[in-house]
Amino acid sequence: MKTKTAARISGRKRRKNVGSLVLTIISLFFAVIALFPIIWGLFCSFQSESKQFPDIWDWFKPPYTISNYIYALTKTNIARWFLNSLGIALVSTVLTVIITTLAAYAIAKIPFKGSRAVYFYCMIGMLVPGEATIVPLFIEVNSMNLINTYAGLILPGLASSMNMIICVSFFRGLPDALVEAVRIDGGGEWTIYRKIILPLSKPILSTTAIMSFIGSWNNYLWPLLCVFTEEMYTLPVGIPTFLTVARPNYAVPMTMNMVATIPAIILYIIFEKQITQGISMEGIKG
Repeated sequence: MKTKTAARISGRKRRKNVGSLVLTIISLFFAVIALFPIIWGLFCSFQSESKQFPDIWDWFKPPYTISNYIYALTKTNIARWFLNSLGIALVSTVLTVIITTLAAYAIAKIPFKGSRAVYFYCMIGMLVPGEATIVPLFIEVNSMNLINTYAGLILPGLASSMNMIICVSFFRGLPDALVEAVRIDGGGEWTIYRKIILPLSKPILSTTAIMSFIGSWNNYLWPLLCVFTEEMYTLPVGIPTFLTVARPNYAVPMTMNMVATIPAIILYIIFEKQITQGISMEGIKG
């Protein structure tokens, strides 16, 4: 009897190991597919513009050069576009976190008439694609004389229904007893928000900040419509504009794309756990 039990346990472990191996192989396969364009772009950025590529594997072969990076940083406006993207992303992230958490705290912890209606209104807002609001948004921003300004690039992206819904769900899970205790002791709503809600909400704050930064950094459609001068371009707008006038060669354009990708890669390496949590929370909304 013991022999049969041991055999069954051994068989289960063997099947589990085989299943884990198959899952690992499949995961590696899809990881290689996802990473190949980045790897190809990286090798391409170190190739000479005059080099011929009769075969696909020639993209990965030496000799390598950093002249493309020197050219991109000194002969193009990518440094200005980089600073524009970075500044807009940082300011948008800070303001989005402040506005989103204040609104979410009011809905989740301050009882007022119509709070549920406001919450459902924000949920309905997630059903509307951003492209559908572009025309009225442009008309509104233009009427405020904010076209081709940093304020015009930043302000329309601050109200995020997705981030607010996530924060409301998280804040509702915080103990009401803590909030009521502060109110009984004479603390106001600002005290509760600053000393109770924010310290207990570090995971959701980091998730909201990271997702907001990435969204702003990768935003293309609105900056394309909002800015007209080259000095105001962000990276997603500036690089395609450069590609239309560059010589038909991949080296320099890929170099500029690698420069634009560096902050996102660094951000992901540092905050991989929080980004994964944010993606998981974004999937829960469905």
